[in-house]
Amino acid sequence: MNDLMVLVYLITIFSVSIFLGVELITKVPATLHTPLMSGSNAISGITIVGAIGVLLTSVSLESAGWLPFALAALALFLATINVVGGFVVTNRMLEKFRGKKS
Repeated sequence: MNDLMVLVYLITIFSVSIFLGVELITKVPATLHTPLMSGSNAISGITIVGAIGVLLTSVSLESAGWLPFALAALALFLATINVVGGFVVTNRMLEKFRGKKS
């Protein structure tokens, strides 16, 4: 594959990540999360989508080398931890406001 094809792949992944990120940020209800946590989860969601795209394309692009693959795998791991942790904290916060079960 030539460099132009690699650039087209990367620009496509970046564009889709931007679109999905905007959709994620606008669809998160503010009543479920504090503004900081919802923003953090949305940004981590963008990171997850971008990392998955890089992982999928780096498998087919031999000229890219191992560095993009390793960085994308690390980004995917860390962003997933952030999203799961955010939802666990949100769940605990909502349970405090539900009241006692009878």
